[in-house]
Amino acid sequence: MLAPAPPAFAASPAEQATRAAIARVKRIDPFINAVIALDPTAIEQAHRIDASGLRGPLVGVPVLIKDNIEAAGPLPTTAGSLALAANVTNRDAPLVARLRQAGAVILGKTNLSEWANIRSTHSISGWSAIGGQTRNPHALDRNPCGSSSGSGAAVAAGEVDYAIGTETDGSITCPASLNGVVGFKPTVGLVSRTHIVPISASQDTPGPITRTVHQAAELLSVIAGSDPADPATRQADSHRVNFAAALSRHSLRGARLGVMRFASAPQLDPAFEAALAVLKAQGATLVEIKKFDDKAIGENEGKVFNAELKFGLNAYLAATPPAVTSRTLAQLIAFNEAHAAQELMLFGQETFIEAQKTKGLSDPAYKKARAASLAAAGVNGIDKLLAASKLDALVGPTVGPAWKIDAVNGDQFSGGGAGNLAAVAGYPHLTVPMGTVRGLPVGLSFMGSKWSDARILSLGFAFEQASHALVSPRFLPSIEESSPVAQQLRSQR
Repeated sequence: MLAPAPPAFAASPAEQATRAAIARVKRIDPFINAVIALDPTAIEQAHRIDASGLRGPLVGVPVLIKDNIEAAGPLPTTAGSLALAANVTNRDAPLVARLRQAGAVILGKTNLSEWANIRSTHSISGWSAIGGQTRNPHALDRNPCGSSSGSGAAVAAGEVDYAIGTETDGSITCPASLNGVVGFKPTVGLVSRTHIVPISASQDTPGPITRTVHQAAELLSVIAGSDPADPATRQADSHRVNFAAALSRHSLRGARLGVMRFASAPQLDPAFEAALAVLKAQGATLVEIKKFDDKAIGENEGKVFNAELKFGLNAYLAATPPAVTSRTLAQLIAFNEAHAAQELMLFGQETFIEAQKTKGLSDPAYKKARAASLAAAGVNGIDKLLAASKLDALVGPTVGPAWKIDAVNGDQFSGGGAGNLAAVAGYPHLTVPMGTVRGLPVGLSFMGSKWSDARILSLGFAFEQASHALVSPRFLPSIEESSPVAQQLRSQR
């Protein structure tokens, strides 16, 4: 008599979750092009985690990270550029090290707007020379926004529930809004920027992109903390809490919220009014914010970016492995010109060229621009607005719905723009799904004062729990092919 067959091998939890995530990426990503590369060590990571006995909310959870963040292993950190195709540093950014310590699996790298959308003012968000064009999973001819395009699209498409993006001005919150998921830009200095390709030391920060606010809070609880190599994080440990445990579905009761409206976004009005009704029904008091003078931000933010970009990028490139031949911004500009067919066919590098002309961080013109923009956004912006009406937070539409991918005209942003104040001030900004416009998702922004991260997350959590506005993507070729839009576009003769 034959002995009974041995039981089929069952993968342990982390390995099972990792293999399932890899299968989802391989099945879904050909439609949206959100992932630059899967980490070939992902299954090995999972085996170590399963053998470790670790416990916690992120144990065995696959996480995708934006490809301007370094991670130990064979994958380069490219920022989407051919100039960094050989940038294999074999080191973890501190936030990645924290994820590993918490038991997360680094599944791979996501595509991004090349150089985090700082190369040109006429760029196509979600495009990079290495990764190609990321697409919005709700309508494949629509833009996913950027620069954390792949992170937003991958989470929305269900490839993973957890991803990391980075933001200088809108690069977490815009892709989260356009792809219909949650994005959180922390207070600058709550999360380390070490071993992340830089743009602006004043405004850069990593942050979570997830399906839910609770998941964003879980990620933030792990990646937040002080880093001796990043002076901006000196106070991070004193402001780091268990952000997930601090969430309350009742946090809107008695909250006073300043309502920011944008005349340029009338298509958002129905979704925004519905969101305001939810906030009010949950016990919030809504206070209309009058228009205020923010010209100093627009006049000075670019000057700050340019000076800090040259300084930060020169320092980063100088420390890259020998295989990276572009060691300065000037050499990077020359590299792009030498590889124009691959790098410059769709749009140029005029921002790089302007940054190269700057005179350093000791230049009085830079110092004056930074002081002016910071004061306009912070002390005379968010802080003043909150204090004037005794507000807990500001709310407004994050940005308009996704525009079509346009290789001729570049990005066509529409409406909203709530996050510029928080980005320049360095204050926290959360976007949560609030509804749709013709089937395309749009987000509601919550912004607060410096280090009010826990409070902002909790307010957004309460809204999310009451509104249930998360929508699943349909991977439509075009929103114009959906009903009832298609029916309205047809001739009525």
